[in-house]
Amino acid sequence: MVDLIRRQTLGDALRRVAARFPARTAIVCGATRWSYAEFDAVVTRAAAGLAARGVRPSDRVAVIARNSHSFAALRFALARLGAAMAPINFMLQPAEAAYILRHCQASRLCVDAEFAALGAAAASEAPSVQELIWLPGEQPTAQPAGTISFEEIAASSAPFVDPGFGADQVAQIMYTSGTEALPKGVVLTHEAVLAEYATCHADLEIQDGDRHLHALPLYHCAQLDVFLGPSVVVGGYNLIVPAPAPDRVLPLIAEHRISSFFAPPTVWISLLRSPLFDALDLSSLRKGYYGASIMPVEVLKELQGRLPGLRLWNCYGQTEMAPMATVLKPEDQLRKAGSAGRPCLNVETRVVRDDGTDVEVGEVGEIVHRSPHLMSGYLDDLEKTAAAFAGGWFHSGDLATLDAEGYLTVVDRKKDMIKTGGENVASREVEEALYRLDGVSEVAVIGLPDPKWVEAVTAVIVPKPGAALTEAAVLTHCACLAGYKRPKRVFFAEALPKNASGKVMKRELRAAYLEA
Repeated sequence: MVDLIRRQTLGDALRRVAARFPARTAIVCGATRWSYAEFDAVVTRAAAGLAARGVRPSDRVAVIARNSHSFAALRFALARLGAAMAPINFMLQPAEAAYILRHCQASRLCVDAEFAALGAAAASEAPSVQELIWLPGEQPTAQPAGTISFEEIAASSAPFVDPGFGADQVAQIMYTSGTEALPKGVVLTHEAVLAEYATCHADLEIQDGDRHLHALPLYHCAQLDVFLGPSVVVGGYNLIVPAPAPDRVLPLIAEHRISSFFAPPTVWISLLRSPLFDALDLSSLRKGYYGASIMPVEVLKELQGRLPGLRLWNCYGQTEMAPMATVLKPEDQLRKAGSAGRPCLNVETRVVRDDGTDVEVGEVGEIVHRSPHLMSGYLDDLEKTAAAFAGGWFHSGDLATLDAEGYLTVVDRKKDMIKTGGENVASREVEEALYRLDGVSEVAVIGLPDPKWVEAVTAVIVPKPGAALTEAAVLTHCACLAGYKRPKRVFFAEALPKNASGKVMKRELRAAYLEA
């Protein structure tokens, strides 16, 4: 009984904030507008409805859907019930999604109308999936055939009975991108996620008066657990949209007087390039967050110049950290431009050599962490879990340096380090140099096989509209770099391939330009 009285889970956190701010607006999505009291009631009814359909604590329920009010309600309903949510990237192919369904043994799959066919195809290859649940989205659509509506489940009249689980219950299984091998299932408990929320409240200044726009995919832990979750549990205003299209995002910031917005640098760049950026009143936007990659210095300066009231944070982490690890705060954006900052609340971070000893200032090593918001392990993979926690620290796979003040600069992923002519080149450093060239809108630097260099440093550049860039101009500009770091090849493209989180997919670039 004492454990239940003292317990804090995601479901408990929502109930408590609803008691504090019952009339305050919690969720806005399309025509749906829920106060905190209404949101909490929907979540409780949905949890009871799911239980009545046989969903039990410790069940895994997968989701393939864009952002919506239904997605948010499902997330907290599963948490209240004690079931684990397993979000799936909606850009996957059916066979890839089916692998995840089989791996986590999902008993249900939740889909929206757009991805109902993908979900049905994936579920047909996953015997554990008992039914498809339809999540209504921002815009009204017909219910897909073969599904049961989440709204019908959330209209349940069955009483909700608290299963009595503890904060060590698994809240979610988040799948890695699978860039090196098959995706791994990252197991995160309620206590881990809530410890990460506390970090976000402290270091990102997420407060109850904030008005957040959630546009990046909720299947990714950045939008779900750095912004939506932390905002909900303190009583923030949450406007949810399916995608970060500039012609939707910018008018909504102005209309709803949004004060807080997160996006990777690629999305911030798209907002800056939109004619709506200067045509609308965006003065309410006071907190801006970015992650997935470092904001190019020239873009950072442009953003601060055009929105002088905006304070910026760079968030660095990984899925296994739930995901926050370090942060570069507003006062350091220009002083420490390019840095990922210092460890957050509840996080210890070191940079180590292969033998586990600490690097010297400026020496490249691997980032390792200790934190209460770390994963419990990889689902059903003791070998990879043991390797990740070797030596008593979580090994991130990211390479970085530390400066004399303890600020972290991420050099690259181990797999993205270009080995050219016997030297290591960090693609990030070359990209930063190229962003200083007038006319460059976006750039990605990759290594391609070469008979002389083993890997040739290769730049793929998206020019700004009207810019007349040439390969010769790019190479002349790169004279600022050491010879071995300079691009040996330059390609121009209309766009860079990105995933739904806005991160450049360098794997696809390598494949595309390997033949070229």
